[in-house]
Amino acid sequence: MTNITKPLLVQALNRMGELALEAGFKVEICLYGGALMMLAYDVRAMTKDVDAVVHPSREGMALAMRVGRELGLPDGWLNDDVKMFLAPSGQTRVLPWDAPGIMLTAPTAGYLLAMKALACRHPLPGYQGDLDDLRFLIGKLGIKTVDEIQGTIDKYYPDDVIMAEHAAVLKNLIEEELS
Repeated sequence: MTNITKPLLVQALNRMGELALEAGFKVEICLYGGALMMLAYDVRAMTKDVDAVVHPSREGMALAMRVGRELGLPDGWLNDDVKMFLAPSGQTRVLPWDAPGIMLTAPTAGYLLAMKALACRHPLPGYQGDLDDLRFLIGKLGIKTVDEIQGTIDKYYPDDVIMAEHAAVLKNLIEEELS
């Protein structure tokens, strides 16, 4: 699978905006995961795919397929699989993006922390996992306890509780950040 670098992602998103403008509409893309960490926080060099919610969905995904073919990106380089993990009360913000035909949005740092803390995926060969992103978000938000993370989760996912093994990982990440 192709690694998507920041310059390649910028090129692909700008091209989607150009094509949307040519077709007479504006595409809105709400980024999640590695692509968001790369573009909004500049804490990753690359990602395997782009997790996003696209509006209008059908037209936007068709643009993504076309751009993927043009730039040699794999099928599904931009996908909406993240939809199944979205919170009913998730908060997003507009990202600064100066290109016609496209608007980028992203979950707030707190919402992203809640999503990643619940998943708490460890790295695997070829997959970065969530730990570096969690470490960054814990520092960015000034988190000092696992209870604070649970409070953030409660705000977006009121029926979810951090699993015991995830709580231990999160506690270690907090301690690393505080030392």
